Amino acid sequence: MNLRLVAAALGALVAVLGLCMSTALPWSLHLRDGQHLEFLVIILFCVVVGGTVFLLLRDPDAEYGLRDAFAIVTFGWLIVGFVGALPYVVSGSLPSFTDAVFESFSGFTTTGASVVVDVEKLPHSILFWRSLTHWIGGMGIIVLSVAILPLLGVGGMAMFRAEVPSPVVDKLKPTVTATAKTLWKVYVLFTVVEVILLWAAGMDFFDSVCHTFGTLATGGFSTKNLSIGFYQSPLIDVIVVVFMLVAGINFTLHHQALSGNPLAYLQSQEFRLYLIVYGSATAFICWNIYGTGDGGFWASLNKSAFQTASIMTTTGYGTTDWERWPWACQGMLLSLMFMGGCAGSTAGGMKCMRLVIVAKHVLRELLLLIHPRAVIPLKIDRSVVSPAIINSILAFIGLFVGVWAISTLLLVIMDLDVVTAIGASTATLSNIGPGLNGVGAMDTYAFLPVPAKWVLIFNMIAGRLELYTVFVLMVPDFWKK
Repeated sequence: MNLRLVAAALGALVAVLGLCMSTALPWSLHLRDGQHLEFLVIILFCVVVGGTVFLLLRDPDAEYGLRDAFAIVTFGWLIVGFVGALPYVVSGSLPSFTDAVFESFSGFTTTGASVVVDVEKLPHSILFWRSLTHWIGGMGIIVLSVAILPLLGVGGMAMFRAEVPSPVVDKLKPTVTATAKTLWKVYVLFTVVEVILLWAAGMDFFDSVCHTFGTLATGGFSTKNLSIGFYQSPLIDVIVVVFMLVAGINFTLHHQALSGNPLAYLQSQEFRLYLIVYGSATAFICWNIYGTGDGGFWASLNKSAFQTASIMTTTGYGTTDWERWPWACQGMLLSLMFMGGCAGSTAGGMKCMRLVIVAKHVLRELLLLIHPRAVIPLKIDRSVVSPAIINSILAFIGLFVGVWAISTLLLVIMDLDVVTAIGASTATLSNIGPGLNGVGAMDTYAFLPVPAKWVLIFNMIAGRLELYTVFVLMVPDFWKK
């Protein structure tokens, strides 16, 4: 591993983060929340320090190897998370270092688990930065850097593969830089459309921008204590549901559809499963809550459709306290937390693609018990899935369950009740936000002890980077020459 190249890339990431942070300045000046000087100092620090490190250590002719890529992605996310906590600390919004780091990582990893008890008391520029961390982290800070920094175009595919949440990374364009730019163009297009629609539906412009960032990134940070439920608007609910579902779909399919092939959606087995599960879960929850005090049929359908989309896409927005629902509904939502959205989307969880492949693998193994000599290829969308990918997916699920079980046990040891521990571990590892019981739909993570928050911070990072990228750095052979 070339430490000089890694340090140069990390410096570039810090500088990019500083430039992104500068977008909070106009809001601070326009709304006069008194935070513009604090932001200006942090921005200058990021740009000067990061830029200096990059300029001193960069080597335009060098090529980034696989180990360099893993180190840059993992350490890059760590640095971005810590630097992103500075506005919370400097502004005094979250004076506790642990809470500031928790909120920052929760934003960048699009988890949406918050330690802020009263969101509406935060300065507008901090609220904007909080939501912007979602938007940046949704498509990925590394992918953003690959798109705008030509230096990362060399060996950039390794970093792209190390970060983009997908069992199989699709390369849309001949070069990784073009691929990253294409993904960001689609992402920006959907962002602009949703902002306009929410604004037209009755949200003010500031809230429209912040909630769009949370929706497209499947993050869930809101500017209101009651989340989307604050607006009491069926139209806003529908708009947010549609874009949450859009964000949970593979962005490769969006690109193909926008390029003139709308049938690409229906040709994807993963997309068909995604819709079937969403529709089935919505119907199941609606049937269970209808007549239980949550209003008539249409009100029940609205709430079940919204919360199913919110949890399944790992967004975490809320319109009601679903912990008042029957246990069957909460069990359904917990199951959806593990599954998550599609591969190549901004959603977290294990991903539908992995579950499709595992289900087909199990079916094939059962058929081989009946027909031992049969040759039964495993196919997804008419393409044969290699044994290497199947093994990788099985190992991923095993690692996911292992991390989930250990983190749950650690939280229980820290004196959390079992339901809260299960909910917190699942919600952070799958990058959802709200969990169960003590960290439920209308609760925050503020009451947790400091060690528990650091366990969950690790979960958020590991879940966002699909586990392998983080754990490969813990293998001794990684550091050997």
